[in-house]
Formats: sequence, C-alpha cells, structure tokens
Amino acid sequence: MQSHNRVTLKSPPEQQAMRVAGRLAADVLDMIGPRIAPGMTTGEIDRICHDYIVDVQGAIPAPLNYKGFPKSICTSVNHVVCHGIPGDRVLKAGDILNVDVTVIKDGFHGDTSRMYPIGEASIQAKRLCEVGFEAMWRGIRTVAPGNRLGDLGHTIQSFVEGQGYSVVREYCGHGIGRVFHEDPQVLHYGEPGSGLALEPGMTFTVEPMVNAGRRHVKLLGDGWTVVTKDHSLSAQWEHTVLVTASGFEVLTLGASDRAAA
Repeated sequence: MQSHNRVTLKSPPEQQAMRVAGRLAADVLDMIGPRIAPGMTTGEIDRICHDYIVDVQGAIPAPLNYKGFPKSICTSVNHVVCHGIPGDRVLKAGDILNVDVTVIKDGFHGDTSRMYPIGEASIQAKRLCEVGFEAMWRGIRTVAPGNRLGDLGHTIQSFVEGQGYSVVREYCGHGIGRVFHEDPQVLHYGEPGSGLALEPGMTFTVEPMVNAGRRHVKLLGDGWTVVTKDHSLSAQWEHTVLVTASGFEVLTLGASDRAAA
C-alpha cells in the first residue's frame, strides 16, 4: 500500500479485500430493505442488521463504539441529514429513511447507504430521493485517473442546485480502506479542475446529502444526529468507489445492480 498526502493507493490484494467488504455492506441493505415497514422502530432495524453482520457475515459493524457511537448502523429519518442513532422511534407511512451500513471484514471497510420510503412517500419526498440518487451517480461517473475531486463536487452541486435543492457542506465523502475515514475528503460541491487529482488504487465514498430546503444543518445535543436547520427533508445515498486504470468500479452495488451490470 503506497500513500502520499495520507491518501492510500490500494494494491491489487487490498482492492480485492475492499470488494469483499463492499459486497458485504451491500448485502446488508439487500437483506434489510424488504423488511422495513411502518410500525418498525429504527432500533429493530439496527438489531436485525447487527445480528446479520456478526452472525451471518462474520464481519464487524464499524459504527458500533466508533468514537462512542452506540449502535451498529445509522438510521436517519426525514429531516435528519446523517448519523441518526437507532432507537425507539416508530417509522410511519410517509417517512423517508436512510440506512447507512459500514462493515469491516479482514481489516477492510465497506460503506454504503440507501433511502427507503416507508409505505407510500409523498411525490415531493420521492423526487428528493431520486435527485439525491442521480446526484451520487453523476458524481461517481466523473471518477477517472487525472480527473479532480473538484470535478466530482461541481458536478453534484450544479445538478442538485439546478433541481432547486441544496447540498450539505459540513459533511462529505471520505477515503476508506483499513481506516473508516481517511484522506481524501470528498466534497459534494466545488470548482471544476480543483482539488486532488485521482489515481488508480484510490478508494473513497461518494455520499451527497441533498436538502429540500436550505443547506444549513445543526448538530443535536447527542453529539451525533445532524438535522436540517429549517426542518426540510434530507436524502442521501452512498457508494464506495475504486479508481481504476480506465475509470471507476463501484464496490457496494446491490445484487440487482450487479445483475444489471
């Protein structure tokens, strides 16, 4: 593993380990998605995911006890932007939920999240989720050797703002590997041609947080939960991406996306 500026370039065996971890993280979301329904608590979702990661996958849920985080996944509902703590909140029809999963397998991390409408979400909520999904993919498609992180950020920002939404700036994507959060920081806004030049072997997350209202957020008193200041809805999708010699490889595709690829 080479590194420069604290950005690690993964060797082929390390890339393979990242594929395994990414696949496992996606499998958790594939497992939990069909089970999510009105009347469940976010704590139940956490418990099901925890048991699956530990007992079925033989992996480690990275968030558990990470800097004191008390649960194994993050569950962010409605105006919660990220890092929602699972608990006794009961999901109701019309809510939108982000489930964020990071697993550690053989020392490497896989990190991914998806949005789930609970029952029938409003047209506005669905559109927000769709724009967030498209924004993530537009960002991912900029990834290739020699392109810069500013290209990725600018692509996401210009698309999201063109749809009348805003991009959160305080939280961003990140390098990932043996370490949960390493360099580089992957901003979801920026100027084309600026920032780090991408090289084969880099692995990082692309995870734009898209708000229906203004971009401003605040951290709640629990020290984790981030919400929109104006209480508008927020949506987020996340993949872990590898820079390849010719472009990119998404390491956290779900089974349906892998079948389509």
